[in-house]
Amino acid sequence: MLQFYFLSILLNLITGLVLIYADIFADDAGKNEKTSEKSSGKIKDLVSGTAFFSNKTFLLIVGILSAFTGVMKLLSVVRNDIPVIGDLLPSLAGLLGGFSVILAYYRMTSTEKISLPDIVEKVFVDGHKYVGIFCITAGLLHFIFPGVLFF
Repeated sequence: MLQFYFLSILLNLITGLVLIYADIFADDAGKNEKTSEKSSGKIKDLVSGTAFFSNKTFLLIVGILSAFTGVMKLLSVVRNDIPVIGDLLPSLAGLLGGFSVILAYYRMTSTEKISLPDIVEKVFVDGHKYVGIFCITAGLLHFIFPGVLFF
């Protein structure tokens, strides 16, 4: 369905911007201060300067919608497209980005320090910027090349 095609592109771009530029893993202050000093620009000022992108409710809604759209992209097929494989990267980006944003929301609202498995900590917390880059790349490629396999 074309609605999920549009939602996939939009939510992958928003999720990617939030994961790259917003300081959603603020409890890891030592790591984020070094990277936030290096990266400056108009997009970073827009995203991190706005309380809207750091709002807990916004993060929860974007995370849930991104993960839901990722699941629905696997299940729904755009006309003349290959089922499952045709939308694999955008749906995978939505699932990974949604999980990372939901994890950030949980870490922001939790009163206790949670211990995660090493692989989850490494990929979704320490490497959240890489997940954001993957989301933006998948969203842009899916927009530019709508009928290409894996995009």
